[in-house]
Formats: sequence, structure tokens, C-alpha cells
Amino acid sequence: MSTAAPPQTVLAAIDVGTNAVRLELARPDADGALETLHQERDPIRPGEGVFATGSMPEETADRLLSTLRRYAALCRKHKARVRAVATSAMRDARNQQEIVQRVRDEAGLNLEVVSGKEEARLICLGVLHRKPPHVRSLLVDIGGGSTEVALATGERPDELWSLALGSVRITEMFEASGKVTPKRLRLMRSYVEEQLRKAIPERLPNSPRVALGSSGTINAVVGFAASEGTAHASLRQLTSAVDMLSEMTPERRRKRFDPRRADIIVAGATILERAARHLGVESITAVNRGLRDGLLVDLLYRQDEHREDHSLADAAVAMGRRLLFDEKHARQVARLALTLFDELAALHNLPLSCRPYLETAALLHDVGNAVSYERHHKHTYYLIHNSDIPGLADHERELVARVARYHQRSPPELHHSGMQGLSAAEARLVRKLATLLRVANALDGGHHQPVKELRATNGRDTVSLHLKARQPVDLELWMVEREVALFRRVFGKRLVPHLGR
Repeated sequence: MSTAAPPQTVLAAIDVGTNAVRLELARPDADGALETLHQERDPIRPGEGVFATGSMPEETADRLLSTLRRYAALCRKHKARVRAVATSAMRDARNQQEIVQRVRDEAGLNLEVVSGKEEARLICLGVLHRKPPHVRSLLVDIGGGSTEVALATGERPDELWSLALGSVRITEMFEASGKVTPKRLRLMRSYVEEQLRKAIPERLPNSPRVALGSSGTINAVVGFAASEGTAHASLRQLTSAVDMLSEMTPERRRKRFDPRRADIIVAGATILERAARHLGVESITAVNRGLRDGLLVDLLYRQDEHREDHSLADAAVAMGRRLLFDEKHARQVARLALTLFDELAALHNLPLSCRPYLETAALLHDVGNAVSYERHHKHTYYLIHNSDIPGLADHERELVARVARYHQRSPPELHHSGMQGLSAAEARLVRKLATLLRVANALDGGHHQPVKELRATNGRDTVSLHLKARQPVDLELWMVEREVALFRRVFGKRLVPHLGR
């Protein structure tokens, strides 16, 4: 199925990084390729001082707001569909909510402060878009505040990591913008090695020997280290480059690089060299795609209702496995819940974009058992609410957590304390999805997957569930009966199960 968008659609990606703020406007063609219409980059250093003080200074926030107001005006001019994200510096800033609110009020933009793993997922999508489905790739991206690593098959990530290792962060930590002594360089290398060892297994199995490196820092380091006319640097060349850069005076570095890049280049090169060594790769190839490209591809995919994307479900299953969930039960409940969603579309009248929320909530509805079986629905809410689930923005993860929380016990009534803080539209969405989830959960009440087939038909006064079972379903039918009253309050129809052969 093509991922083509309507020909007049313009997509906009805004990336509030640690070093700079960037905008890209693009238009998809009939084949789903993206044609760039306009690009801007403003090196205003949103992360300057954040890692040392824990807060974004007011003058930096003012510069950021001025830039984003201009970007928002350009997006409105092109009638673009926008996704704006902020990364490591904003994640660390204590005053992030205040700044996000200012961006909403003054620029009219919804600025998402994305998690490290979501940042890694988007970078992966941008760099590997349209990669052949069976090709394995290893990707490294070094930003100002964090480093993202992804192991992927095709354009789909298999593993994602995000580390608090960035060129600005390490520069500030080790005061490495000026002269770098051999002792300081040893300390930097040791620190970076330690963080890599803590986060990522050494020499990943079945990992490519050549890694792809995105970001301006990697392009600058590889450009310095590589042989003339090539875009790849070996591990030996990277090690030599780190030594050479650290021995240069700050003045010489500024003659070789853009002045703002020159201040952080030693730290960036050190991170890249140690990452290459830790991952066991022979060389790094620089690429010119990254987070902005991933934002555009993500927007492209989100507006294609016919595209099947299993990456969010894969992330949910990975989280469930870490928490030792009952995978057979979770997958069965998800299958039944999605059947109800699809076959009762005219009844619930929810957009197709809500379907992944229901699937994720269904897969994770019992993860609270990892804390305690008693009140596990509340523990489920806490775990989802506080987890890093690539593919979900913060507000989407909150909706999923609420749906999963209401899979049992108290019904999702609008006045219930667990519904507080939601808008009226969000509360209705949670209420409808949670009701479908409760029915699906009831249909596997014994956790033995007795229902092999489910059809749902929407009649004038009733919704009929046509079940084919491989074993007795007395418990399941009894549990469905307990959901009939709620179903009627939410959807205005009686729920009637029918058992066939």
C-alpha cells in the first residue's frame, strides 16, 4: 500500500535541540517521497547552561520563543501539518512546562518534550526511511545533550538506547571548550566508556560492522578524520582525530570548524570514538539525515490510515516482557479488543488514530502485576504513565495509561477521580476504549484463550457477540455479563453474547 499523501499536503518538522533549533517544510509526492520546500537552522543553543544549572535561562527562552514564533508563521503560511519536538536540554530543564506553555500561548505550537527512546526511534525512521526490509543497520546520533543508538531491521528499530552523553553536556562537565590536557582527555574517555558500558551491551549480536552516523557533530568529526573524498572514518582514524583535536589550541579548532561547533568538537569526537569502540564497529559512515527527517516520515505515516505499523505494539510487548507479563493473555485480549474496535466502528465513532491506543493498553493492561496483584490496575497506570514507550507522545501515553487502568474494578465514569485532568473529548475517548477493553478482557477471564473466533454485529438495540470457542467459556460469559450495564451506559445498547460451534 502506498504511503502517498494528498498532493497539496505540506508537512513541517521543528526540532528544538541542545545546539540549535531547526525547521523543515516538505511535500510528499505521489510515491511517498518527500520534497524539501524550505529549511532553517538557528544556532541559539537552547541547552546553554541547562546541564550546569538545571534550568533554561530567561534570555535563552526568549530567543527560543522568538525563533519559534517565526517558524510558526511560516508553517501557517504553507498551511502545514506540524510536529514540533524538544529533546535532551528541555528534558533536563526544570522549567520545561513553563516554556512549553509559553510556546503554546505565544507561538501557537504544541511542543512535545520527547523521551530519549522516542528521539532514537524518530532518528532511526529518518535515517532508514525506505531501507530494504531485511537489511540490518546500526545507527549512532550524537546531539548536544544525549547520544542515541539504534539497531534496526529495514526501517524498524529492534533495540533503542538513549544516553546522557552529548557534545555540549560533556564539554560543560569537563570544561573542554578550551585547552584539553592529556589528563582531562583520559578522564573524558573513561567517563564516556563507563556510561556506554552501563547502558549498551558490548558488541551487539548480529550487528553490522559499519555504523551509520547522523547529526552535525558526527558529520564534522568524520569529515575531519576521514581520508579526503570519503564520508567514512575507521576506528583508528577516529582515535587519531580525537588525539589531534585535543592537542589543538582553541584558536586552531575555530579556524577548522564553525566557532560554535569548535567549542564542542573534542567532546563530540570522544563520544563517537568510544561509542565505535564499544559497539565493535570497524568504521562510521556519516549521513545527512536525522531527527527532522524522522519527524516528517512520522507525520507522513500517521496520515496514511491504510498503513500497518507494528512498531508501537512491538514496543509494548518489549515492555511487557521486561515486566514478566502473561504474553498469551495480553495478545489474546489485544486481538479481541481490536476486533471489537474494527467491527463496531459505527457505534463508537472514534477515529482510526485511536486504534493503537487500544492495542497498547490491551497489551499492557496487566503489567501492574509486576508490582502486586492487589490493585494491579492502579500499578498498571503508574508503570505506563512513567515508562518510555517509543511511538507515544506524553499526552498519548497518558491516555493509554488511563484506558489500561480501567480494564477492571471501578468503571470509567466521567465523575471518577481517575478521569480528572482530562478534557471532555479525552474522557469520552478513554471511556469508550476502556469499555471495549473490559469486554475483551472478560472474554479471556481464565487466561486460557478459549475464544478462537469473535464477530461483533451492531443491531438496532443490541450488539451481538458471536463466539466460537475451543473449550468451555462459562467463566468468560459470566464476566461479560458483569460488563453489560456499563456497555449500555457508554454505547446505549445491550450486549448479548451468542456461543456457536
